[in-house]
Amino acid sequence: MYRYILFDLDGTLTDSREGIVHCVRETIESYGDVLPAEETLLRFIGPPLQDSFIRFCGYSSEKAAEAVERFRLRYEPVGQYENRAAPGMEALLGRLREKGYVLALASSKPENLCRSICARFGFAPHLTVLVGSPPNGDWEKEDVVREAIRQLGLTAADAPQVLMVGDRKFDVEGARACGVDCAGVEFFGYAPAGELEEAGAVAVVGTAEELEAFILAH
Repeated sequence: MYRYILFDLDGTLTDSREGIVHCVRETIESYGDVLPAEETLLRFIGPPLQDSFIRFCGYSSEKAAEAVERFRLRYEPVGQYENRAAPGMEALLGRLREKGYVLALASSKPENLCRSICARFGFAPHLTVLVGSPPNGDWEKEDVVREAIRQLGLTAADAPQVLMVGDRKFDVEGARACGVDCAGVEFFGYAPAGELEEAGAVAVVGTAEELEAFILAH
């Protein structure tokens, strides 16, 4: 049975489309570069930003790192507030905590922004541990999952009781690298069709209610 539930943030606990896409668009335009298609801009939601600038814009590692800094110049004061809570998720966290589940956040977003967003939407009181990337760079999902597990005081023997919840293949792959399962959510359609199943998610759900039913049954 699962007892420890780790949650992704963007696309899972919140719909961060507006803020992230606006800031990515402005960052690319600041270089005078051609904007990718809107569908490609949506794929910036979830994975580490530096990786996305390299993959989708063809930037070098150095330019991608600089682009992340430009992105944050708008995102921290403006973009993080262009965001909304995923329907039903704050209430779900409350019910799970009341039932004795231990909840944590494991996001590649900078930890200071994770804390700000989770406090604003009422998630923070339900989270025993809140892990994001350090100030000096974006961590991969494997890194934040492993750190959340460490902060919870768990060992490899506890892995069968841990479930990651996320909306992209990066969540599934990061969880698997740490020896834990991942349930995929399709709340906002950020993942291409079939991505979560192909990555090996143990379940794929479309609502907070479906996620709750899966967790309680396993």
